[in-house]
Amino acid sequence: MLPRARTAAARRASPVTYNDRTLAVVSDIHGNLVALEAVIADLERRGVSRVLQGGDLALGGRQPAEVIDLVRELGWPGVVGNTDEVLWRPEALAEQMERAPKLASLLRTLFDEEGPATRELLGEERLAWLAELPGEYEDGNLALVHAAPGNLWRAPMPDDRDADLLKAYAELDAPLVVYGHIHRPYVRDLGSMTVANSGSVGSPYDGDPRASYLIVGEKPEVVRVEYDVEREVAGLLASGYPGADRIAESRRSGSYVRV
Repeated sequence: MLPRARTAAARRASPVTYNDRTLAVVSDIHGNLVALEAVIADLERRGVSRVLQGGDLALGGRQPAEVIDLVRELGWPGVVGNTDEVLWRPEALAEQMERAPKLASLLRTLFDEEGPATRELLGEERLAWLAELPGEYEDGNLALVHAAPGNLWRAPMPDDRDADLLKAYAELDAPLVVYGHIHRPYVRDLGSMTVANSGSVGSPYDGDPRASYLIVGEKPEVVRVEYDVEREVAGLLASGYPGADRIAESRRSGSYVRV
């Protein structure tokens, strides 16, 4: 878990209202530059001028450096994700193994295989940039976290009860809360607040392989974008990235593939 000071850190930008269709949230790119470039083209076509990023930029794909460089070049502010934390805090493996022993195989894959390979591709300067990302980001009426306040690793699912969503996000005290992490987009009006998941640009898990992001409008809207999955898969299989076969299957199916 992030230190509390970083988790609580939030920077306020210009106000946003629910009819602001110039703001989008893009999350969980996972080193998939092909998908990211398709989403950027869609954002430009729609005239979206402001974008927030929801974390998990690099690990889990063959082009993590290119993804981070493009996000930085575009000036997208945002938050740190759990797989970003893997890269700059590898000692967190023991902590996560204790909390979630049933996920031991996945955690070892993230920390011991994909993590080292991704760190080598990124270099120290990009890792230092990731480590400085805050745990929370505020933009007017919108609060953005990767998973949940104070926790990068656990978040509600789309079929959880309204009460579970309120328990998870009420402390943010925002009319609109957006998060990523679960790779399954949805929008839920809870009356006192709206909770939305932006899905995943690089690796959706809802059975739809198209990239996903969120536009903030009168009602937050999930947007799906087709991209050249086979070009991404071919590059991935030729890259030597750890677990490329499994990741490629996930990209094609739009579903989680077990380690």
